[in-house]
Amino acid sequence: RGRIFNARLRTIGIDKDALDVQVKERKLQEATEKAQHEKFAHDMKKNDKLMCLLEERQKNEIKDMNRALTEFHKNFQKPETRREFDLNDPQALKKDRPARVSDSDPRCTISGMQKFMGEDLNYDQRMKFQKEQFREWSLQQQKDWKNALADQKLADDLYDKFRMELDRKIMEEQKKEEENRRVVCTATKDFNRIQVAELDHKTELEKAQKIKDDMAEITFLLRGDLLSENPDQAISSSGKHHVLVDRWKGMNQEQLMAIRQFQKEQALEKLRVREQERKRDAEWDRQRLQTARTQLLWERQQQRQNWVQRRDLDFVNSELSQEQKAKNIYLKEEEYSNIPTDEYYAQFNTTTR
Repeated sequence: RGRIFNARLRTIGIDKDALDVQVKERKLQEATEKAQHEKFAHDMKKNDKLMCLLEERQKNEIKDMNRALTEFHKNFQKPETRREFDLNDPQALKKDRPARVSDSDPRCTISGMQKFMGEDLNYDQRMKFQKEQFREWSLQQQKDWKNALADQKLADDLYDKFRMELDRKIMEEQKKEEENRRVVCTATKDFNRIQVAELDHKTELEKAQKIKDDMAEITFLLRGDLLSENPDQAISSSGKHHVLVDRWKGMNQEQLMAIRQFQKEQALEKLRVREQERKRDAEWDRQRLQTARTQLLWERQQQRQNWVQRRDLDFVNSELSQEQKAKNIYLKEEEYSNIPTDEYYAQFNTTTR
């Protein structure tokens, strides 16, 4: 509060002069950046033009050098003057001699690779002789083929006869085997029939014995303690208070009455407990309502006190504001009393306006 109501430290509104200075500085900075960008763009254009001129000059120099090199090769480095011209001479085949004149040419050495099998000068006569020889071979081969076919046909006929005889013998063996199998099957059926009859007789005897045993077991169970519901069989040998669980048949009338009496006592105890819980819940509800009522009264009192404090604070703020205004008026009057008369009237007129 002291800082806010201090006229020397408080600043109301915005500082327009400082904002104007910032705007001017911003415009000056933008103008400077724009000038730098324009200068940089001008330098880039200048450098691009210079680069294009240098590239064009380099291309012309390379073209002149290639032209001069071609003229030098044409005038001073002709193909005929080269040492290996005989290897690349286009007229070399016309100037050279044939590879060989005859089969006995002394130039046709093994390393010369000029004479191979089948490339001799007597090729036509040799081919004619070979064709005649091939025809004779073909006729001889056809004759041999016909003889081989005849031999094969004779061998096939003999093999067919052998297979037929073998099949006949196999059929006879199969008939004998089937006859033997039939006899064995008949004997097996007779044996199985005898076994089935014996098994049926044995089954009937076992069934009759089982019925007899079942009837004896049913009679024993009906006459025994299990189905007769005899309660004495549950009494243990240790005493009447010990019960055999697997033989227990139920409780007597005295035991049932004792259980019912105990259940009635449990029901009464449960009702008593519920009544106590209801009373305790009612007491808790009453205390909770009392606490809520007390809390509400306390909150209302706090709101009333806050309202009184806010009213007193507003009154004090209004008094301080009036004091501040009176103080400002007093300070202005003292300031005007210390300046000359002309300046005082000038400031007074400006203030009134």
